[in-house]
Amino acid sequence: MASKKKKFYVVWKGHCPGVYTNWADCQEQTRGYPNAKFKSFPSRPAAEQAYRDGAEMHYGSGSKASGKLAPRRHYRDIPEIDQYSLSVDAACSGNPGNMEYQAVWIEHGDVLFKKGPFTMGTNNVGEFLALVHALAYFHQTGEHDVTIYTDSRTAMAWVRNKKTKTQLKKTARNVVLFDLIRRAEAWLQTHTYRNPIVKWDTKNWGEIPADFGRK
Repeated sequence: MASKKKKFYVVWKGHCPGVYTNWADCQEQTRGYPNAKFKSFPSRPAAEQAYRDGAEMHYGSGSKASGKLAPRRHYRDIPEIDQYSLSVDAACSGNPGNMEYQAVWIEHGDVLFKKGPFTMGTNNVGEFLALVHALAYFHQTGEHDVTIYTDSRTAMAWVRNKKTKTQLKKTARNVVLFDLIRRAEAWLQTHTYRNPIVKWDTKNWGEIPADFGRK
C-alpha cells in the first residue's frame, strides 16, 4: 500500500482563509461557515499558488460542474490504487461528436479541471488532451511524483510517442480542437515529465473516478 503523503489545505472561504497543514485545522476554519470553499493539495507550493489564484480557478475549475463528483466506490479499500493521485477521462456524444474531458483527484473527488464540450471530437482525442493537460499542470506546479491514471491505452501510446494517430478529419467545426492537439503535441516534444502514467484497471476497480457516468 502506498505510504500516506502529507497534504496541504487551502481555505478560500471560511472563518480564517489561508493555507493549512492538516485536516483538523481546515475543518476548524470551515465547520459551520456558510458555503465554505476549501480543497486539498499534495504540496505547499501548489496550495499557496491555488490560494493566490482564487477559488474560481480550482474549485470545479470555474466550470458549471460541481466541485465534486458522486463517489462510485470506496477507492481506499483497494490497496493497489495510489490515493494521492489524479485520474483523467473523456466523454463523447457520437463518434465524432461533442467531446469533453476532465481530471479528478482520487482522494476526495475534487475536479481539478474540466474542458469542453468541443464540437466534432472523439473520445481518444479527449483522453490524450486530458493526459497532456495534467502533465503540463504538474510541470508548472513542480509536482513530478503525482501519479496520473487513465483508462485509455491509446492515449497512453500517443503521449509516449508524442503524437496522435487520430483518424478524425479536420473541418471548420473542429478547428479549435485541432489547434489544441497541435499545442499538446508541441508541449510533449519540448518538455520532459516524470509523473507516472498508469492504466486504470476498470475490470477490478470499477469506473475511473474521472468518468462522466454516461455509459
